[in-house]
Amino acid sequence: MPTTPLPQGDEKTRQVRAMFDAIAKRYELVNKLMTFGLDARWRRRAVRDLRLPPASVVLDVAAGTGDFTRELTRQGHRAVATDLSYGMLEVGRAMPARVQANASSLPFGDASFDGVTCGYALRNFTDLAGTFDEMARVVRPGGRLSLLEVAEPNAGLLRAGFRLWFRRVVPFIGSLLSDRAAYHYLPQSTAYLPSSTEIVAMLNSSGFSAVNHRRVMGGLSQQFIATRAS
Repeated sequence: MPTTPLPQGDEKTRQVRAMFDAIAKRYELVNKLMTFGLDARWRRRAVRDLRLPPASVVLDVAAGTGDFTRELTRQGHRAVATDLSYGMLEVGRAMPARVQANASSLPFGDASFDGVTCGYALRNFTDLAGTFDEMARVVRPGGRLSLLEVAEPNAGLLRAGFRLWFRRVVPFIGSLLSDRAAYHYLPQSTAYLPSSTEIVAMLNSSGFSAVNHRRVMGGLSQQFIATRAS
């Protein structure tokens, strides 16, 4: 649980944008240290799980500096990156298409994309339900969605080790290499995240069907896969 009240509403949006602008230059380095590089493997599988044909047009929401976007390109898709933080998009300027936008108000037409990805950002959206609605709006019927988010192992030594790493070690690493406040916020931000059951229900309500949730590597991460209903 957070030790200090977390921001809400417009204040959350403002603080999240400022935080990611501040950590953009070292974001990928700290991510790799935090996950021992496993996040790259999880993203590869998440893109494969879209099961879209080559040259599909995929929107990467909360693209950051482009980890997911580059993986989409490597697997033969045409990727469009969007993020709230201009600083993150600027560091990822090698991305072929970048658009700064709030995920709950995407500047794209209906059914513009064959798929959508999002990596480790659900807890950072101020309006998660509205963001899911927008994802559903911009994806064509039959299009696919693949989301990754943090999780926590259910029990045992793995859970204890994860809590020590995520709540103590990660903020320490972040403080050394990047922005102290941002990486102390990171473990606190999981308080924003609904349960997996609630997220599945929200995706169904927004217009996705066949929503599948799976825990990754013993619960170190989690993935949501779905199809845009007709």
